Order: sequence, then C-alpha cells, then structure tokens
Amino acid sequence: MPIYMDRHDVSQGVTAEDVADLHNQDLVVQHKYCCKGLSYWFDEDRSTAFCLVEAPNMEAIIEMHTNSHGDVPNTIIEVDTSIVESFLGRIEDPSKSQKKELNIVNNPGFRILAVLKFMDRQYSTSPKKRVLEKIKNIIEKYAGRLIDSHKEYLLISFSSTTNALHGILELKKYYVLNKKSAEQIRIGIGAGVPITQNHGFFEETIKTAKRLTDIQHSHIIITTEVKELYESENQNKKLDPNLFKTLLFQEEEFLNDVMNYLESEWQNPNLGVDDFCSHLGLSTSQLYRKTKSLLQTSTNNLIQSHRLNKAIKLLLKKDRNISEVAFETGFNSAAYFTKCFQKKYKVLPSNYLKSI
Repeated sequence: MPIYMDRHDVSQGVTAEDVADLHNQDLVVQHKYCCKGLSYWFDEDRSTAFCLVEAPNMEAIIEMHTNSHGDVPNTIIEVDTSIVESFLGRIEDPSKSQKKELNIVNNPGFRILAVLKFMDRQYSTSPKKRVLEKIKNIIEKYAGRLIDSHKEYLLISFSSTTNALHGILELKKYYVLNKKSAEQIRIGIGAGVPITQNHGFFEETIKTAKRLTDIQHSHIIITTEVKELYESENQNKKLDPNLFKTLLFQEEEFLNDVMNYLESEWQNPNLGVDDFCSHLGLSTSQLYRKTKSLLQTSTNNLIQSHRLNKAIKLLLKKDRNISEVAFETGFNSAAYFTKCFQKKYKVLPSNYLKSI
C-alpha cells in the first residue's frame, strides 16, 4: 500500500502529550480503515503535527482521523519512505519508555536544508569516493544527513541551525582547499517543514535553498529565518557578515515569485520582460532594478540561462538532436541556440555531445 504524510495545523497550547494521545486514538481504530499509523512528528513552536500513515488512499486516512478524534488533516501527500527517513531519520515510532502510558514524541519535522552548488563545469561530476567519505564525515560530525550527492550539487539536512551553519562552514573550507577557489561553489541555506499546502515533501524549502545559490556571491546565502533561528539558539550572537549574507524576507519573496513564474513559462518562446512585469505587477525599471540587485543579471539573461541549463540536462539524455533540444527549450532557431550555448559553456553543442 502507498505511504502518506499528512499535516495538522493544531491550536496554540496543544502539547506533545495531547498529540501522542491523538496518535494513540488513531492506532486503536486504524484497522477498521485498512490503515497503519507508522509515526508522527510534533512541532510545538509552529503548532504543526505530521503523521506518516500506510493506507489504501487519502480518503481512508481522513475517515480514520475523523472517527478516532475528529482532527482532520489540512493537507495529505503521498511520500517515499526512504526519502522521509533520509530527511527525518525514522519512519516508525521510537521505542516507548516503559514508564509512560503514551509514546510521547516531541520531535519536530522542521529541518535546515543546505544546497552546495558546483559552478565550474569541469568539477560538475559526482564526488570521488574518498572526497565523498570526507564530506559525509563532516556532515555526520554536525548531526547532519547527506540527502543527495548530485553531479551539480549536494543537498544536506540538519535539525539544528547552529550545527547547519558550522557544518557548512567546515564543508566550504574543505572544498575550497581542494579546489583552490571559493568561486567554484555557491551555498544556500533555508529552513522549513515537510509539507506546506499541497506541495511535495520539503519541496518549497529545497527550491528556496537551490535558488539562493543563483545569487552570485562568495558568501553563504541564508534566509532571514535561518539567521533568526541561529541567533535564538546562541543568545543573540551575531553571524559574521564576512561569511554569511542574509536575504531579507522581501528579497526571498521576490526571488521565489520570479523563479516560480520562470519555471512555469520557460518553454514559451515568446516569454519576455513584459510578461514578468504583468505577472509580478512591476514596471520594467522596477523589475530590472530588483533582478539586477539580487541576481546580478537582467531578466532576459535569466530566461536564457535557465533555458540553457535545461538544455544541458536534455543533451545528457542523448535521446534528442540539437534542433529538438533548441526548440524544446524555447529557442526560436537551432542556430541561435548554438550561439548562446557556445557563449555560455565555451563549447559547441555538437562537441559537448561528443564529450559526454
């Protein structure tokens, strides 16, 4: 049967014991709905609880919750247990203390997610075994989890903001020592919960962390929330501005608005500045200033760069010719695509295909 995670927005004042009792009520009646409650996470600070349930469908979960305690979930998504475990560390309830009637789990699903993006294309390959082992050792030293080791980036999860920032600093130092240049890596760090509305598992936080790496900067880019969490964990100790750049809430909102629109429209060959202005409610000059200030590029260059990044991924599949890739990524002609590709990557698409 499929596995689902649901989100409950609970009232302020609800305690871990209250949530444990609700979870226990589910376990008593779950067999009637062919469900199996695997575990739950409760975040008192954010008044959220997340249940992991094996069930025939989402409707069965709603019926189980409705008839056991009446607290219907706000959102339900299907998940992969291996991914849940990689982010959250478990997929079943931890062992119950013999002194407790209820299995009280006061463990939030909130995580700090870091993305390390490799900028130099010649280093955009999966890390060698020796390097990857060193990376894993550093991450584990700070109680982190390596979620994904991709040829373009690393995705790492932490439950503590302090551990996240200290661990990423050590990782950056290690990488720079090996590659001799801080310009070959960009780092973005965001924070969030497993489910927000109808999005995928940690989808919004992963997207934000990745997008922070689009900001051309030698600093580690963090959200305002990450900065505030670090300071609250460290008695208002300030972060070193020579190491970290904090994105304001307004800047983060603008970045996500721009990128969300770009990701929905990038294949449209007629996509241009006017479309962004209309969607975002900004004048041409306002859009240019904001994009240039945050991303150090123009909107048109942002569109083209996004398309070329998509083109690289399509070429790697080796199931399309260059003309097909050009038109599929929103270019009006194969010749113009070739010109833009060569300008960015310093190689013709045809020669790139031969090299992979």
